Amino acid sequence: MRTSQTFTVLQIEYEQATANRHQRLLTEIAPEAIWLNTFDNIASSVDYLKNNPEPDLILLDIQLADGNSFEIFRQITVSCPVIFMTAYDEYAIKAFELNSLEYLLKPVKKDALEKAIQKFEKQRKTQAMPDFNQLLASLEALQKPKKTMRFMVKRGSQIKTFEAHEAAYFYIEDKIVFAMLNDGSRYPVDYSLDQLETQLDKQQFFRINRATIISFDAIDKLHTYSKSRIKVILKPSCPIETISSTDRSPLFRDWLSGQ
Repeated sequence: MRTSQTFTVLQIEYEQATANRHQRLLTEIAPEAIWLNTFDNIASSVDYLKNNPEPDLILLDIQLADGNSFEIFRQITVSCPVIFMTAYDEYAIKAFELNSLEYLLKPVKKDALEKAIQKFEKQRKTQAMPDFNQLLASLEALQKPKKTMRFMVKRGSQIKTFEAHEAAYFYIEDKIVFAMLNDGSRYPVDYSLDQLETQLDKQQFFRINRATIISFDAIDKLHTYSKSRIKVILKPSCPIETISSTDRSPLFRDWLSGQ
């Protein structure tokens, strides 16, 4: 059974509609929660935390309007519990698990948020403080460049080998992951996109949505799309639609500009 002790909440979330939904869900779960504010970027969040008493809890989106929210922990010391919100950043999820920190996959479900709040309330009683420096160290270790990936695939009785730099992009179609090579040939690969995302060179490849990882060199044209998304025209042409997801678009812009 939950307690009714009041607690203050600061939300840092890129999408206003998502922020409103989280607030509605938490109000249903914990009506005693006191909402302080909602920000969609690093700069405003850091300024608020520097100049105001620390909240009891922070709901933190990973991808914000001006970059990755982990930058907040590099600029200021945060000592209150944080519930992270993420779409599919595999490297980040691994880091949370290594450090026993709470994270929720988007779209956040009510029962998952309720469990996270129960965990938060237990932490309050024990006064256990999170170690975000260890989280950053884990993230940096997991993001270290990997050796060049090589692939071996079969087509009938023939065996084809190629290196990652020969791939224009990777995508899912009919639950199969394919590599489209720069020469227009296509091969199924024995990796999930989550695995590829963690092992491919992050300067060369970027996961624009749940179904597609693209190479910078494969970009032919870029077009603005609804909800701040970006439509990507690839070469060779891709058989599925390639539009950056809302959650990934801010990071995609940073990646395109070399940040």
